[in-house]
Amino acid sequence: MLKRYFARLPAGRIVLWCYLIWWACIVWRYFDPTLRLWCNSAGLAVIIGLALRLSFGAPPVPGWPARWQNFRTYFTPFAVSSFAALIKGQGFILVVPPRLADTLVPVAACATFVTAVLLLKLQEKSHGKDD
Repeated sequence: MLKRYFARLPAGRIVLWCYLIWWACIVWRYFDPTLRLWCNSAGLAVIIGLALRLSFGAPPVPGWPARWQNFRTYFTPFAVSSFAALIKGQGFILVVPPRLADTLVPVAACATFVTAVLLLKLQEKSHGKDD
């Protein structure tokens, strides 16, 4: 089931997964255990996530995709605010770390992910022709 999910990912979702991978790599490298940072990020996620939900209008039809959309609506501001707090004063250029080694890890992780997804897509396509 998970294999099929990744094999059928549209380009936009692949990009969203790469955003998550980049965020996770930066959090892993620049982690700050300060509770205030994570509480502020969670608070901003609730405030901004709620504003985004209200801007969408009527709630979507209940179901699995709606749950993931809701999760992303709240997780995205959490990731953005925590990322901004972690990189403050670290010399980043936009979202790129100042040290090459710190940049290569998320680039390699995203490239590996995209390659794996493309291979799954090719595999599914070739299995579809066999049916």
